[in-house]
Amino acid sequence: MIKRIFLIIFLLINFRRIMKNSLIQQCLDILKTEDVRNEIKILFSPVTDLILYEIYPYIYVIIFLVFLIFILILAILILLVTLLRNRKTIFFD
Repeated sequence: MIKRIFLIIFLLINFRRIMKNSLIQQCLDILKTEDVRNEIKILFSPVTDLILYEIYPYIYVIIFLVFLIFILILAILILLVTLLRNRKTIFFD
């Protein structure tokens, strides 16, 4: 009698786990189909467009700042090279 009760409890616990995994797997299988992917893309495209529209000015500012930093580092490198060349000629004369 007790063995049957434990067996029933064990089966119920495993059934829950199997059903949970099965449900997750079924959802993943549904999401893998091409038509569902296209519908999700269509559904979220206005949201992504709005987000990109709001972010574009910041992207342009970041690109400008990266380009400016590159130019400044290049100018510093050129200045250092010219100063080191002049210093070597002064010491060796």
